[in-house]
Amino acid sequence: MSLVTLLPFIVLIGAMILMTRSAKKKQQQAVDMRNQMQPGSGVRTIGGMYATVKEVSEDTVLLDAGPGVELLFAKNSIGAVLSDEEYNRIVHGIEHDLKSDVVPDDASSLTETDEPSDDASAASDDKPIDLGKKDASDDAADETAEAKADEAEPKKTDGESDAK
Repeated sequence: MSLVTLLPFIVLIGAMILMTRSAKKKQQQAVDMRNQMQPGSGVRTIGGMYATVKEVSEDTVLLDAGPGVELLFAKNSIGAVLSDEEYNRIVHGIEHDLKSDVVPDDASSLTETDEPSDDASAASDDKPIDLGKKDASDDAADETAEAKADEAEPKKTDGESDAK
């Protein structure tokens, strides 16, 4: 066999080795992170629940999720061990000047201006805008045409029929 025919197989095997190596590295980091858990640490489970570690054993973790709520989880179900600052920020809403800029809660303050524009004053009028309305002359012509059509044909009521 020539080198040209073996080259795709060699590249494929090399890519597989690199992918498994990086996956093993990530898995080892996760195991190390879970082994560093200590009572009092704030954690996030893979389900998204935030709790405080109360007790750590070989395969399980006892979590305190609130007053009087203790939950037993497998160590593998811990998604992240959080720093004290991050845990307090997320769970208790305590901020530590992490940002110098203040982001508003809603977007209305981003769109407001000091001076009202003409478009804003026109849009704030209480009159509804009818985009399908015809001119007054068209309305009058339509009404007279309808009146003439009504005079020419007698109106039918329920139960009457022209069929003989």
